[in-house]
Amino acid sequence: MPTAPTYDSPALRNPIGTHLKVGKGLVAGAFTEARRIGAETLQVFAGNPRGWASSPGRPEVDAAFREACAEAGTRVFIHAPYLVNLGSPTAATYERSVASVAHNLRRAVDIGAEGVVVHTGSCVTDGSTETALRQVREGLLPILETLGTEDDDLPWLLLEPTAGQGQSLCAGVDDLEAYLAAVDLHPKAGICLDTCHVFAAGEPLDEPGGTTRTVDRVVEIGGPRRLRLIHANDSMDVRGAFKDRHQKIGQGHIGLGAFEELFAHPATAGVPFVLETPGSRDVDDPDIGLLKKIRAVAVPSPDGPGPT
Repeated sequence: MPTAPTYDSPALRNPIGTHLKVGKGLVAGAFTEARRIGAETLQVFAGNPRGWASSPGRPEVDAAFREACAEAGTRVFIHAPYLVNLGSPTAATYERSVASVAHNLRRAVDIGAEGVVVHTGSCVTDGSTETALRQVREGLLPILETLGTEDDDLPWLLLEPTAGQGQSLCAGVDDLEAYLAAVDLHPKAGICLDTCHVFAAGEPLDEPGGTTRTVDRVVEIGGPRRLRLIHANDSMDVRGAFKDRHQKIGQGHIGLGAFEELFAHPATAGVPFVLETPGSRDVDDPDIGLLKKIRAVAVPSPDGPGPT
């Protein structure tokens, strides 16, 4: 049995960063901005987030970005376009969604990203859950088979439950059971837990112990190593509102306690926290620093608690 990994600093156990614009390019834009704002991990779109066009990238830029991130120890993730919906009853949308997921995973290999985040989608108004989950299976399993096993270096496909709006296929944590079953619990099907999304879908992150119980349930359903990324967002709306409106950390209805519990939970060891809060990519935004302070208390370094 492999030994559990060890982390000699809170920053290695839980790197903190945000979603960044590519802007001037992967290196001149995203990587440089990450360094400027103190991000230890980053997430980007590999193309237009609201379109189907695929960006092939440039090999020399991809290589420079990979090398820069590796040298800095910056962990990288890609978010698939918002249009992707593997449960769509519209054939063209479904086919483009499958192609987009496959393309973004190829781009993840190119730029050294360890995972591609994909919204779990919906069956829209005129579809059925059963049909939609069959589509998920038919579309994702062949792609997942190209990624090998859990221990391979190829990127993970990270399934992100939605906020429960519309005919969601996977919103609350319990919905992950059927979704993961649809892809045979494939060892490269990981989970991206968005705190705003699961709170909007009804998870009790605002209660003392509620976040711990939520992560316990994720582990019960998916196993101990399937949680690979956390989107750290507070919520403008109350629990169970089915509204995906992110708020700054500690200024919404989730509160700081949930993030303290997330950092402290054994299942988050090695899991990066990526912010998607308003202004989180600004150099004077407090959210990265605030999460680092929470982390320093919840996950003390071997030399004792202190600033990270």
